[in-house]
Amino acid sequence: MSEKPNILAISGSTRKESVNKLVLDFIHFLSADKWNFAVFKSLTELPWFNQDDDHDGVSSAVQRFRKSISSADGVIICTPEYVFTLPGIIKNAIEWTVSTTVFSEKPVALLTVSGLGEKSHESLKLVMKAIYASLDDDTNLLISGAGSKIKSTISDSDPAVINQLNKLIEAFTIKVKISAEEKFNSSY
Repeated sequence: MSEKPNILAISGSTRKESVNKLVLDFIHFLSADKWNFAVFKSLTELPWFNQDDDHDGVSSAVQRFRKSISSADGVIICTPEYVFTLPGIIKNAIEWTVSTTVFSEKPVALLTVSGLGEKSHESLKLVMKAIYASLDDDTNLLISGAGSKIKSTISDSDPAVINQLNKLIEAFTIKVKISAEEKFNSSY
């Protein structure tokens, strides 16, 4: 892959100034020389998942969401934990992909950025494995105590967390490149 890969980020937080948004902003800044980076900003437009609607024709918002994932070289999901589980909005979005193959073998990085986050992180890994996303330990990151570690700027944030984000970016860049090479080689 000679050009920069297209990375789609999805946030499980709908707050305008969430810690998850800050982390995605940091990742965007830190990866600018490596990736074309875009955040899917229309999760709130997705209707609540209904299996009947999935078979009878999906909304244009669902079609855009699926196409965004499908056309990305890799996907980053960054989410908080609400009441020891995934926020409903991210679970709903993922449910709209279950009947497709958009996540199948797609390189995916998972970040849980929350007060605690362990339960949500485990749940997210389980859900993504169930839909055959390509995951590994180097592209999974749990940032517990995020409110005290993530500040409004990179320089004010916990250096250990920024180091972890840089490591995740490096590992995910390699993973996406390997995936692209495998796709290219399998097409011949």
